[in-house]
Amino acid sequence: MEHNTVAPLPWMKSPVLPVATISDVAHAVPLARALSSGGISVIEVVLRTPCSLQAIERIRCEVPDITVGAGTLVTSRHVDEAVAAGAQFLVSPGATGSVCEALTASGLPALPGATTVSELMSLIDRGYEHAKLFPAESSGGVSHIRALGSVLPNMKLCPTGGIDQASAPSYLIEPNVMCVGGSWLIPDRAVREGRWDQVSRLAAQATAFGE
Repeated sequence: MEHNTVAPLPWMKSPVLPVATISDVAHAVPLARALSSGGISVIEVVLRTPCSLQAIERIRCEVPDITVGAGTLVTSRHVDEAVAAGAQFLVSPGATGSVCEALTASGLPALPGATTVSELMSLIDRGYEHAKLFPAESSGGVSHIRALGSVLPNMKLCPTGGIDQASAPSYLIEPNVMCVGGSWLIPDRAVREGRWDQVSRLAAQATAFGE
């Protein structure tokens, strides 16, 4: 069985994996620098805007202190585009056969998404030991995480979706949770107004969750 993990896994560098929707490519580099200044060394840029791939390219080239990945990969074409843009890891909200094949072919660290026991078992069959649990809050939150851990304790999860600064610690104490994904580190208004100091403060607070 081929294992789809590469050490060190980038999402293991921080208790929180920031999830960024970048609508203006001019924000990409200062945003990444602000996160890095706060102690975060990884960022997931989701492919939900026309400039997302260009944002990944900019961060990869200009902010070497941060590992940049691509998220919301829902087709094999998305995977190919993310790899071409220089993404260093890949995240998908789900795990169709074609997407999993593309993730494996990329050779990059990947977090395929799942919600149910059966979906996670399918990923285990493919050799995965880490997965994105999405959507976290609406699928049962911490109680769902615990239930999954009782039958699949070796599958480490990155719960994402609906998690905020207040709820993150309750997830992170669970033994099958390696980190959480969150967009609260990147408030839309702070980004629009260029208040990068606020992003850095939120990043520093998130980094402290792992202490």
